[in-house]
Amino acid sequence: MPEKQLINRGNVATSVGFGEGLLQAGEANPLIVALGADITASVKVSPFAEKFPRRFYSLGIAEQNCVGVAAGLALSGKIPVFATYSAFASMRTLDQIRVSVCFNNLHIVIGGAHAGISVGPDGATHQALEDIAVMRVLPNMTVISPCDATQTRLVTIAALNELKGPVYIRYGREPMPDFTDETTPFETGKGQLLKDGTDVTIIATGHLVWEALEAAYALEKEDIHARVINIHTIKPIDQDIIIQAAKETGAIVTAEEHQICGGFGSAVAEVVAKNYAVPIEFIGMNDCFGESGQPSELMEKYGMTAIHIMLAVKKVLTSGNKVIEWNI
Repeated sequence: MPEKQLINRGNVATSVGFGEGLLQAGEANPLIVALGADITASVKVSPFAEKFPRRFYSLGIAEQNCVGVAAGLALSGKIPVFATYSAFASMRTLDQIRVSVCFNNLHIVIGGAHAGISVGPDGATHQALEDIAVMRVLPNMTVISPCDATQTRLVTIAALNELKGPVYIRYGREPMPDFTDETTPFETGKGQLLKDGTDVTIIATGHLVWEALEAAYALEKEDIHARVINIHTIKPIDQDIIIQAAKETGAIVTAEEHQICGGFGSAVAEVVAKNYAVPIEFIGMNDCFGESGQPSELMEKYGMTAIHIMLAVKKVLTSGNKVIEWNI
């Protein structure tokens, strides 16, 4: 656990981390190939394509075909990376990912770019708010939602070099605080304790990890001591760190830039309900579509900022911290 408050080294888009990780992994492993769906620069695959043009395949706006080609390349011994906007990567291609990739348990890394409402002006059609729910239900699929650009780079390298089977990496476009310690290794399926606390636990993923930290430090001024956990691997999820937090703090708030129903909060709630029931509040999109607007304005309007997390903490604390125990 850090001894002092984590510091934002500057705002960097998590997409930049994905591009850097892909390039770094590609330099070390000639088996890595990349596929583009006509938005290569936007999803940060272009640095790889420019350095390794013979290992890059531009297939146009044909995402379903990209997945099929990626499956064929994987069966031929390559390690394919397919990246496009997460709204298309997770839902337009769902049948192909389910049957061609997951059913065969192929090692393919899928980059879901422009995730969440912070895509901003692109509007509801491009704001992927359902992709966590869709991807985590697929057998064999690993689902990762890194918190900043540095962690996204580490995640991408690990996904290509260390993991097996299909991997979905969710990342965004808008520059966000970059605060991860580069010396902290990424470990699949292991949550990170970023700040300790005894009154409540805020469990966050993706862009909302920084918002959770800001909320926690603001709550300190009101004598509310919140624990903050970053869950970068949504599947497989770190059950141990969640159960321990439930037992030691007695209340949980989850935070995600995604639909509440079926998403990250649901994954946490499944662990809590089965192992150690405590009061939970959820921060995320409340069963609605987004709209065009500036990212910060949308995050505020739809209740995904530090202030909203603070309000959720106070609400969950007033609901009581009594653990439900059954005498059988």
